Amino acid sequence: MFEIVLYQPEIPPNTGNIIRLAANTGSRLHLVAPLGFDLSDKQLARAGLDYHDLTCVTVHPDWRHCREALAGRRMFALTTRGRRRHDAVDYREGDALLFGPESRGLPGDVLQSFAPERCVRIPMRPTNRSVNLSNAVAVVVYEAWRQCGFAGAAGL
Repeated sequence: MFEIVLYQPEIPPNTGNIIRLAANTGSRLHLVAPLGFDLSDKQLARAGLDYHDLTCVTVHPDWRHCREALAGRRMFALTTRGRRRHDAVDYREGDALLFGPESRGLPGDVLQSFAPERCVRIPMRPTNRSVNLSNAVAVVVYEAWRQCGFAGAAGL
């Protein structure tokens, strides 16, 4: 359904939860190295690696290789610095959704490669820094999937 991209993720349980989310939404997960953990990490496995066989997880050596692999797809960067709300985007199947590392978000040079309308945010209270990464991915992916009529979902 969608391409979920985690740029240099740092916390294994977040990535594990996102693997599970990707499996349950029919999305593919892309991890951009360096990762803040080893893929055999116990916390990663506990959170979602048992779903690893239900989704496609690709590790890219760097951002350039990831962009090349996703060439031709519309890509949106999720950032607290975005001016456009995540629910104001008209998502399409195959869109790529880029999320930054937990401790610092997407770096400026990555964000500068996106047009302003492709930098989107999740609404939140102004005094807070950000939403937990796995929660942010869930909010955006489910909104995008809702817009696509939950294509491929069971029982709908």
